[in-house]
Amino acid sequence: MIEIIEADFASPAHAEALMALLARYAEDPMGGGQPLPQPTREGLIPALRTRPNAHALLAYVDNIPAGLLIAFEGFSTFQCRPLLNIHDVAVDAPFRGRGLSTRLLAEAEALARRLGCCKLTLEVLEGNAPAKASYRKSGFDGYQLDPAMGRAQFWEKKL
Repeated sequence: MIEIIEADFASPAHAEALMALLARYAEDPMGGGQPLPQPTREGLIPALRTRPNAHALLAYVDNIPAGLLIAFEGFSTFQCRPLLNIHDVAVDAPFRGRGLSTRLLAEAEALARRLGCCKLTLEVLEGNAPAKASYRKSGFDGYQLDPAMGRAQFWEKKL
């Protein structure tokens, strides 16, 4: 049986499931291939508890934590409405191929609609073909405002 729930950051069981799943995702090549730093392991759940715009979904298969989605509410200036940015989507290797990411994304969309969001956003690595296929299946695609200006790109500056 598959169950998708909205995580409660104050729940020790949810916190444990979220951290275990995130730690395994971090060590996967698509998550960077490195263990989560100890300060992240110790501080993430307390930090998420302080952020009212943080949301997490947990997927369970037969009561075993199998996948997660972490998202943060942002704001679209052009539409003057909130948006939901999906920051992490991960499904543990033994549970892949069962449609969990599709179910997590559908629940994220339902959450975004409840929050009055105008859109969902996310980023994906160019080489992550399975994730890209899942996102396309769920209605995501790259975007552009004006074809003459090209497609949007995700950039960063580390601090």
